[in-house]
Amino acid sequence: MDFMEIIGLVAASLTTSAFVPQVYKALRDKSTADISLTMYIVLLAGLLLWIIYGVYLNSLAIILANVITGILALIMLILKLKHK
Repeated sequence: MDFMEIIGLVAASLTTSAFVPQVYKALRDKSTADISLTMYIVLLAGLLLWIIYGVYLNSLAIILANVITGILALIMLILKLKHK
């Protein structure tokens, strides 16, 4: 693994972990009133395209970041629909 891939993995870890507090708060409070459904639908579509692109480039950083962020975004989407 080269230096730039490590930079990518660190960047991916930081940006992906930014979603964790929002998911935690939504789970804890059982409230998603201030969350945009449209934003999470568009985000998931973008993440899917990033995953395809990451596979094409064979980039572990792009694939991992977007799969994990996709899981977190999917949890938020499910919570949004559940707590409507």
